[in-house]
Amino acid sequence: MTPIDAKRPLQLNENGQLRHFLSLDGLPRELLTELLDTADSFLEVGARAVKKVPLLRGKTVCNVFFENSTRTRTTFELAAQRLSADVISLNVSTSSTSKGETLFDTLRNLEAMAADMFVVRHADSGAAHFIAEHVCPQVAIINAGDGRHAHPTQGMLDMLTIRRHKGSFENLSVAIVGDILHSRVARSNMLALRTLGCPDIRVIAPQTLLPVGLEQYGVRVFTSLSEGLRDVDVVIMLRLQKERMQGGLLPSEGEFFRLYGLTEQRLALAKPDALVMHPGPINRGVEIESAVADGPQSVILNQVTYGIAVRMAVLSMCMSGQAAQRQLNQDAGEHN
Repeated sequence: MTPIDAKRPLQLNENGQLRHFLSLDGLPRELLTELLDTADSFLEVGARAVKKVPLLRGKTVCNVFFENSTRTRTTFELAAQRLSADVISLNVSTSSTSKGETLFDTLRNLEAMAADMFVVRHADSGAAHFIAEHVCPQVAIINAGDGRHAHPTQGMLDMLTIRRHKGSFENLSVAIVGDILHSRVARSNMLALRTLGCPDIRVIAPQTLLPVGLEQYGVRVFTSLSEGLRDVDVVIMLRLQKERMQGGLLPSEGEFFRLYGLTEQRLALAKPDALVMHPGPINRGVEIESAVADGPQSVILNQVTYGIAVRMAVLSMCMSGQAAQRQLNQDAGEHN
């Protein structure tokens, strides 16, 4: 695993507020809790007749997706619109982009549109960090997923889901199951759970889908689904990332489901009130059977609802952090 997060101070202003949201690594527990509290306060906006608050009125949010994702892009659009921002969404072809000159030139063209915030999704790990390092100072960068590296807003919406249904993290056992090797969601979830005080984080996958270096996340690793699921409070299933696989990592999807698919019988090994989660899109009959995905313990659709509130929180906190940094710079200039 590449230590991209050595660049994490880039995310915070001098007061420790968010300026960019690139990764959960290194962010303090207090800030993650503030983000969850802010998202909680935004949930009621979705229940109003007029689903708008004026926090980002007059600001422009540009969604720049070098990699397709309807769910993430749509929830970011809704989040920005509910904050009264103007929204531009661009699906940029991956065929002509890389982290070299082309991405740099794309960035300069976007800056010329005078956007206040870029929400970036990219197939290359580290792309959001690259953009944050080179963007003009008054623009905030939100990472909507980069390669295998991070998906911090997904991680935080998963944390909000767990907190709203389980109350706190201090006594929980959480299992993350499936394609750990290719999953940026798994990495963000492991970091968030550890930071928020979850004492028992379990990772369950076949040996071929386990990355090296998992010990740095403070997790317990299982290659047996039955052993790993025993008495857990939360089960987070991951999508099998076929588009990122190279070589024969799995004999077949059917074999994966036979050994690692979440069925009602296997879910019974967890606690009776265990939550079932999935970042989507679901591959039914591959990672999870329909009876579980649509069952009473599933909170998969809740995750989508909470995702809008979390993304509203991230957008508003980053904009506030940028404004505070500009004020700090202005005050320093006047002092000098």
